[in-house]
Amino acid sequence: MIVDQMILDKVATQKTTYQNDKSSEKPIRSIAKAVSWRVIGTLDTLIVSYILTGELVLATSIASVDFITKMILYFFHERIWNRIKWGR
Repeated sequence: MIVDQMILDKVATQKTTYQNDKSSEKPIRSIAKAVSWRVIGTLDTLIVSYILTGELVLATSIASVDFITKMILYFFHERIWNRIKWGR
């Protein structure tokens, strides 16, 4: 338990250089993460929508809109967080 805390403290207080931070998360990585997460999220939305509506066409429409809007929101969310130095 004490060893775990020591490791966590060391990781939490490690300093990185500007050059490391600058290259740590490129926009293309944010896009890849957004797409992979949205595939998972969209499958969830599709299943839940189908269970609630009983209509596959309506559930697919809901999931499609959800996929596009949330992928865009996630991308910008990641880019904003990449600029925040807190917790690095």
